[in-house]
Formats: sequence, C-alpha cells, structure tokens
Amino acid sequence: MADSQETRAEAAPEDEATGPGGAGPGGTEPGGAGPGGTEPGGAGPGGTEPGGELARRLDRVEAQLAEFHRRAAHREAVIDRLHEENQRLRGGFGRIVLEPVVTDLIRLYDQLDREVRRLQAGGQDPRLLWSFAEDVVQILDRCGIEIFSAEPGDRFARDRHRPLAAVACEEESRHNTVAEVISAGFLERDTGRVRRPVQVRVHQYLSPAQ
Repeated sequence: MADSQETRAEAAPEDEATGPGGAGPGGTEPGGAGPGGTEPGGAGPGGTEPGGELARRLDRVEAQLAEFHRRAAHREAVIDRLHEENQRLRGGFGRIVLEPVVTDLIRLYDQLDREVRRLQAGGQDPRLLWSFAEDVVQILDRCGIEIFSAEPGDRFARDRHRPLAAVACEEESRHNTVAEVISAGFLERDTGRVRRPVQVRVHQYLSPAQ
C-alpha cells in the first residue's frame, strides 16, 4: 500500500511537465512553428514567396512576347522592301524587253495616222484604217505607253512639243503657239516621262519692219 502511494507521487511531477497547456513531444507547442521551424502561412521552402515567383515568370513571358513582336515587325519590313525591289527589277526588265516592240508600234501608229489624214483630205472614208490605229493605241496602253496630243492655239511647251517648222503670223498674240499638229506624242504612264513629244508647226510673229 505504501509502495503504490510512492509510485503515484513520483509520476505526478512528470504529468505536470507535460500537461495539456504545455509543449508537445520534443518541446513543440501545438500552436507554434511546424517541422523545421516553418510557421503555417509564412514563406515556402527556401524562404521564397509564391506570389513573387509568379510575377517574375510573367515578366519573362512579357519580355519574350515583346521580343517576338519586334522580330516579326522587322521581318515584315524586310519582306516589304524585297517586294518593292523585285517590282522595280521586274518593271525595268519589262521595259527593256518591250523597248523594240514599243518603238515599232509607235512607228506603225504614225503610218496609219498619216494614211488616215490622206484619205480624209481626198474625201475618202478612213474609218477602217482608223480602227487599226485605235487597236495600236490599245496595245501601247497595255505596254504602259499613253498617247497625247495638242490643239492649235496651245502655247508651245518645250518639254511636250517638238517644232518641225515655223508658220509666220501677223498677230503677235499667236506667237509661239501651235499652228498644226503633225503627229501625236507618247509618254510612259508609270514615270510620266515623255517618250516622244508631239510634233508640231509653231506660229512665229513677224513684225512689219521685218
């Protein structure tokens, strides 16, 4: 009986040391830090916050997208430049190939135009020949060549008219104006360059003293 009372007395101090409000096994309190000294809700393993890592990854993705768009814009600019150069080369090559054809077509149109005028002066019907001349004009248009002319009384323009002869006139106001159109002119549609000026006769005023 006395031995049982001594045993309970010795066990009492151990129960007080590990009571309900004390530290758990290994000296760890229930509401304290978890294994390894990490509190719930704190930093993750290695002290890295999940939100900061996500932000850094998003920044890297945005930087990569910006670089992709920059390279895509540069690539498009290169493609556009190469396309323009190719078009210029093709245009120049086409003009070189068509040069003799255009020359012959202009010569043919001049011959038909002169024949039409001859028939008109003789009172004959020139419509058939004129239809051929119009066909030549359409072919020249497909080659990038446009026809242009002048009217009597137009002011002489050195860059568009080629004087073949002078026609004396008594009116000073008609000086250096077109008296007659001999043949039409031709120009390149793309560049606006006059390939051949209009061939004309030009009025020249002669004063009474002359």
